[in-house]
Amino acid sequence: MEPGFGVQRRADGGSPAVGASQRRRKMPPRAADYKLQVIIIGSRGVGKTSLMERFTDDTFCEACKSTVGVDFKIKTVELRGKKIRLQIWDTAGQERFNSITSAYYRGAKGIVLVYDITKQETFDDLPKWMKMIDKYATEDAELLLVGNKLDCESDRAISQQAERFASRISGMRFCEASAKDNFNVDEIFLKLVDDILSKMPLEVPSKELSNSILSLQPEPEIPPELPPPRMRCC
Repeated sequence: MEPGFGVQRRADGGSPAVGASQRRRKMPPRAADYKLQVIIIGSRGVGKTSLMERFTDDTFCEACKSTVGVDFKIKTVELRGKKIRLQIWDTAGQERFNSITSAYYRGAKGIVLVYDITKQETFDDLPKWMKMIDKYATEDAELLLVGNKLDCESDRAISQQAERFASRISGMRFCEASAKDNFNVDEIFLKLVDDILSKMPLEVPSKELSNSILSLQPEPEIPPELPPPRMRCC
């Protein structure tokens, strides 16, 4: 071997072995540009968990158990040329959990308020949920009212009054959807995220992310104690 050349060849005379592992090494995934928290609220049984699971996992369960306290899932999306890591919190609809779920309003950049188009009482509860938003959420949180279970059109109890309700609240969008049929589900979350991004600076230094309002909150295993036609989305 000539001096100055340290590359060894395999015994069979093949190509150099050095560097083979480097060639197979994959580049690490690009870090998220933004990390956002979104919460889903509404009365029990309106389909909050179903909407979340349809969006994050593309699954639907006919007999979902009621959420106890809070649950969450993570999904990464790309919008406006940015990579966004979403932390979506599914909150319990029962009033006894309000003391726990109220803590999650404070860090939310987007709030999805859900009612069941077939149950009048879930629509009648909307003012109660708006009081929770006014009390605990930040003023700049984006709001989206969603009438779920559009697959049960024949049993509809709520129609135009929902759109009128949303129009009376500054900045609130309105949409109808079906988690079961996967109708308008992606549109709900992607439009909400797009609205959030529209209010944000185009560039945020990475060193500021850990202490900014864009930061993803901790991901604990246990939450802390604290007949019209189908409507086009948004």
